[in-house]
Amino acid sequence: MTRQKSPSSRTRAGAAPPGKALAAVRGRIDAVDEKIQQLLNERARLAQQVGISKSRDGRTIDFYRPEREAEVLRRVRERNRGPLRDEEVLRLFREIMSACLAQQEPLKVAYLGPEATFSQTAVLTHFGHSVRALPLGSIDEVFQEVESAAADFGVVPIENSTEGTVNHTLDRFLTSPLKICGEVELRIHHHLMGNMSALGRIVRICSHPQSLAQCRNWLQEHLPEVEQIPASSNGEAARRARDERGTAAIAGETAAEVYGLKVLAAQIEDRADNTTRFLVLGRKLLAPSGQDRTTLLVSVGHTDAPGALYRLLEPLAHHRVSMTRIESRPSHRRKWDYVFFIDIDGHADEPHVARALASLKQRASLFRLLGSYPRAVL
Repeated sequence: MTRQKSPSSRTRAGAAPPGKALAAVRGRIDAVDEKIQQLLNERARLAQQVGISKSRDGRTIDFYRPEREAEVLRRVRERNRGPLRDEEVLRLFREIMSACLAQQEPLKVAYLGPEATFSQTAVLTHFGHSVRALPLGSIDEVFQEVESAAADFGVVPIENSTEGTVNHTLDRFLTSPLKICGEVELRIHHHLMGNMSALGRIVRICSHPQSLAQCRNWLQEHLPEVEQIPASSNGEAARRARDERGTAAIAGETAAEVYGLKVLAAQIEDRADNTTRFLVLGRKLLAPSGQDRTTLLVSVGHTDAPGALYRLLEPLAHHRVSMTRIESRPSHRRKWDYVFFIDIDGHADEPHVARALASLKQRASLFRLLGSYPRAVL
């Protein structure tokens, strides 16, 4: 009869192996690390060759291809079998691509600052940390920096799942020649932070109006008498909370670290799925990536005519193109005149989409293709 080993004499699942076995595992880890490092440098050398072959005298932006990066990231997600989660593997590959691209020179990316805003997080999520992030004071300034080529790309918020559209971003497209080159979907967690020791010591709360609105119910329940002060950004609100007695801020976790604030209450957003979508602004249209979205700016001559909007959009249904979003905004040409911002599935170069857009263009008094770009890789 074979004696069974007692539980204490066996290595439990998940426990570190004893003695020599542990040293052997660590040795294998060291060997894997060395191989990873060799492969990373090999990838970097190949990236250098791509840059040289495309333009000997060009800048990084001349051979940066967002549609190519989106394809790579989708393949990374599809072949991932764990134990690392998809989001962790995607983050690692974003950083690898970011570092390889920055060998030429870092991309310059403008965003709605200051430091520690969700817009900065969106920049780093999309481009990785090997970029030169340029914080600016307003959405207008972000557009202007990209338009003048002082920045290669810009990142601006466009809509929130709780509070809806950022109208100022939409309105800026009415006069800007910029194109949409990508999108970022960022799960938003709001934290209440300050230098005080308790909620009862808060005199006023600063935050961007969108953030205040996204935490409306929590604030009403816990701090109904506290004054709410709109700020130009959550980063600016955190700066005020650092410098002003009695002021607290609503911002992301990074802001608490950057400005040295204590988190007084975590994740106070009213909806657990609170998400903001950001647009990546550039100066060129992109080639198809395989999973794309297209954004249009269109108008009809008389929006108050019966069936005018139906006739404008009918080609989309006829050619089986899915419309995922539509927003109307004043045209600023004359009173009660409106334009429409439309998101559709697919790339403008896909045959069925191209046919639909050609027909729509014939019916529109204004037609602009704002961009066909890779859908956010989550």
